[in-house]
Amino acid sequence: MSETQVPAIEGWFTDGPEPRLLGTKCTQCSTYFFPKESTYCRNPGCQSSEFEEVPLSRVGTIWSYAEHHYKPPAPYIADDPFVPYTIAAVELAEEKLVVLGQMAAGVKHADLKAGMQVELVVERIYDVDNVEHTIWKWKPIAV
Repeated sequence: MSETQVPAIEGWFTDGPEPRLLGTKCTQCSTYFFPKESTYCRNPGCQSSEFEEVPLSRVGTIWSYAEHHYKPPAPYIADDPFVPYTIAAVELAEEKLVVLGQMAAGVKHADLKAGMQVELVVERIYDVDNVEHTIWKWKPIAV
């Protein structure tokens, strides 16, 4: 068990009982971005460079998913022994923005299907020097 817990990527998500991804919204055209945008709006029809930080939807729909059976190369950190994991492309409900993320611990690749509803959770991704690093993941919503 780690002594402390920190986000693997600072400022990209909140923790707690109802975690949220943190994105930005263009103040001119209302296009959402994740990760946050701060330079210029990537919407081709917009010339704005002003954004507001916004919490994004906690719920989305799986567009696609794939199981990874290889250990990522350095500088990425993975458990040893390596355990395969599933990545899902999830369209956020309100923003219609697709965000990639790992599936939550215990979710089996065989139990997933495109169109499945998932919700955001925060879980451990790796430990370094007795510090647990966390990241957002997707968990199927029980129906």
